[in-house]
Amino acid sequence: MGSPQPIGIIADDPLQRHVLQHAISIYGYRVAANYDPGRLDPQLIEQAEAAQAWVVDLSDEERWSDALDQLLELTEAPILFGLGKAPGRNSIDYPRWERRLFTKLRELVGDPIDLSEHGESLGQLEAAEQQSRQVPLPSGMTPYSNQAPVERVVILGASLGGPAAVKAFLDCLPQGLPVAFVYAQHIDANFAGVLAKVLGRHSCFTLVEAAQGAPLRYGEVLIVPVERELVLDEQGRIQLKDTPWPGPYGPSIDQVMLNISSYYGARCHTILFSGMGNDGAIAAPVVQAYGSRIWVQESSSCANSSMPDSVAATGCTSFSGTPEELASKLVKTIELEEIEKRRQQRA
Repeated sequence: MGSPQPIGIIADDPLQRHVLQHAISIYGYRVAANYDPGRLDPQLIEQAEAAQAWVVDLSDEERWSDALDQLLELTEAPILFGLGKAPGRNSIDYPRWERRLFTKLRELVGDPIDLSEHGESLGQLEAAEQQSRQVPLPSGMTPYSNQAPVERVVILGASLGGPAAVKAFLDCLPQGLPVAFVYAQHIDANFAGVLAKVLGRHSCFTLVEAAQGAPLRYGEVLIVPVERELVLDEQGRIQLKDTPWPGPYGPSIDQVMLNISSYYGARCHTILFSGMGNDGAIAAPVVQAYGSRIWVQESSSCANSSMPDSVAATGCTSFSGTPEELASKLVKTIELEEIEKRRQQRA
């Protein structure tokens, strides 16, 4: 497993240093140094020589010109200037500032962790052989009709390490399982089409991108768009808003959970896979109150367990397992629900 990319911070405002450290860490990078320019010396710079980039924020660059000269002389790592003072954490401008910081860091040093070491490079995902053992469709369960109204939806939420985990999960599921999936993945928008192709390679489910006015369908995995918020109208059909998702991540898994559950209620459930940050933790108590189930990928099988661990810490989760165990649990749960539905129909 790769180590997070180390980043150095130099700022003359203590609050700005704190905000930068928080934002950089949230996105999965490691803060290798966090210095006041007034205390900067060659020894400190050399101690942080492993830093892959430096983020420098100074209110008076002329005052600290000597410190900047030292940094430029002693490091070959790229330096990010001029990001601007962070807005207040509760400001509507903060997510935009935070996203700009992450975009700049990715341009300088790449992703926070070498995704290829987690099986997430395109080449490795496309070349991966099916290793998961498919769970059989329970005997007595009638395969779905693709045109039948959807009565059961499962949201799949993931970030760093998510594509490999979600692929392993989907590859285990049998054809004919009466469930529609909504997949919210923190990822570059340009990757969505390739993601659909790769993840659907060995799966019995078809991965589809969101289309205005389309309904959710059994046998499909709807990939939530990164840049536009998705809601369901009164008929349960997809509506793509012209506005971005709220918060620093796209798509917002919290908002996806709230938007889909507002239509499906207790018929909508959520599984959180590998990822950094805490997306999903805010919505978990709300959707649990609808009667929804919330499951998470267990920590040791995650490339990054921050997100599922944060959701588990809310006390709202009822099951934790590997992607394969989550698939088996889902099939068994649906089998029991179908048996109970038939019993009630006969009563």
